[in-house]
Amino acid sequence: MHTYRTHTCNELGIEDVGKKVKLSGFVKTVRDLGAMIFIDLRDHYGVTQLLVNNLELIEVFHKITVESTICVEGEVIKRDEENVNDNIKTGKIEVRVDSVEVLSKANNILPFQVEDSSKVKEDLRLEYRFLDLRNENIHNKIVFRAEVLKYLRDKMTELGFVEVQTPILANSSPEGARDFLVPSRLHPGEFYALPQAPQQFKQLLMISGFDKYYQIAPCFRDEDPRADRSPGEFYQLDFEMSFATQDDVLGVLETVVGDTFRHFTNSKVTEAPFVRIPYKEAMDKYGIDKPDLRNPLVICDVTKAFEVSDFRAFKDKTVKAIKINSKDLPRKFFDTMVDFATEELEMKGLAWIRLDEASNMTGTISRFVTPEVLDKLKELVDFKENEAIFFVADEYMKACLDAGQIRIELGNRLDLIEKGVYKFCFVNDFPMYELDDEGKIQFNHNPFSMPIGGMESLLNKSPLDIIAYQFDLVCNGYELASGAVRNHDIDIMVKAFEIAGYSKEEVERRFGSLFNAFSYGAPPHAGAAPGIDRMIMLLLEENNIREVIAFPKNSKARDVLMKAPAKVTNQQLRDVHIKVIEQDIK
Repeated sequence: MHTYRTHTCNELGIEDVGKKVKLSGFVKTVRDLGAMIFIDLRDHYGVTQLLVNNLELIEVFHKITVESTICVEGEVIKRDEENVNDNIKTGKIEVRVDSVEVLSKANNILPFQVEDSSKVKEDLRLEYRFLDLRNENIHNKIVFRAEVLKYLRDKMTELGFVEVQTPILANSSPEGARDFLVPSRLHPGEFYALPQAPQQFKQLLMISGFDKYYQIAPCFRDEDPRADRSPGEFYQLDFEMSFATQDDVLGVLETVVGDTFRHFTNSKVTEAPFVRIPYKEAMDKYGIDKPDLRNPLVICDVTKAFEVSDFRAFKDKTVKAIKINSKDLPRKFFDTMVDFATEELEMKGLAWIRLDEASNMTGTISRFVTPEVLDKLKELVDFKENEAIFFVADEYMKACLDAGQIRIELGNRLDLIEKGVYKFCFVNDFPMYELDDEGKIQFNHNPFSMPIGGMESLLNKSPLDIIAYQFDLVCNGYELASGAVRNHDIDIMVKAFEIAGYSKEEVERRFGSLFNAFSYGAPPHAGAAPGIDRMIMLLLEENNIREVIAFPKNSKARDVLMKAPAKVTNQQLRDVHIKVIEQDIK
């Protein structure tokens, strides 16, 4: 007989009654009835109920604490009809224990009850993550993650992609976030950077003659934490294709991501082809570049309606409008929306009007809506009785962004979000460049993307008017993937970086391998990278990405289990030629 078990804790059934078996696992619960004790024994696979009715063994079990690991031998017996538990696979049987060995005893006092761990403060859960992960619900999320990863690998292999691992110790690259730097012991004063993405390596693979590459890639970005983004590190399904167009990449995303969602959920999933929304249209209609299409509300531009108005607050501004059905909505609803705009979004205000069933108009700016303005609003947004309009007025981009947040809030408060569906879309035609906080030109998306129109666009268009072959895959308001057609021409690459403030010498220094490789025949190539963590978060309908990661950082980017980041010894610092300069942080 095996040292620890003949079966796992989900295997035994009625057909095993009468067998002598050995099980090992964690003591989940103990129910002491005096003359007998019932124990739920838990392992990775499931739960089996143990029956202890031997007086000598009962005394032994009195000393065994919950969450201890034990090994028992006994006979499989049929449960009494009234004790059958249909909620577990082994619910028709139990094991009458003949002997027990305590493999490892748990502390008498636990930081929390494993079965209730999801109700515990997050930092305590993460500090004792090894206990938290014993919770069946949380444990199953990590198992589910493994199943999704296997499915993705199988799917990519089926489509002819070759899995290649790229380096973790790499060079610093302007990917849009701060790098994590690793000092070199062998090369004083020099640093590696953990890759924000395998961008340069996957392009080099295409230049190396690989036609289709992929990997489940770890990526590292020194970004602030938030609910839908794991701080510091995350995983993505990174892939690249040679001699490929944007349509080829979008087709792979539709197949791989679409099929994954269809395979792992019973919800309705958008069928291919996914709708494509240009970035400008997304900002105009939804006020965000990752629109949740489950929300039926659409933002309309009504600037023209107020061109003849003397309402100063809207003068010379972009005016955005969101129309809703206002029947049976109390005045308080509008007042609380104004409070949300001013307090949560820090807007100066939120204007609104409504028409009742008799076409009487009320609202914060009703006296400024002349018959002429009202007629224009009816023309632009089909404004009718029992409807209301919220207005946002500001410079163009801020008006779009604020209206986008109002749209989201209205969709939630009015319970308009469609249930039981995953709605996918592509947002494409992103601007190649944007202005930073100091008004300087910088890359908007991916610096290695091909501008639409190639060199001609770079030479003849204003930088802010240049559009790139860049796109995002969006699902239910979350960005699931980013991708682009890559710039494979060295002259276009140099010019693109020159516009963003990089000299040819700096480009050659920072991206020397790619710069050099382009001189030896680079195929046109394109690719994308769906985020694994966020994909699984959506599939499991979780609101917090940390719930689907085995050992996540907390909301302050700290690993409270392993106590990282942490100070190191002076000798370790000397080894890598680093001196820490203490400074007060106010």
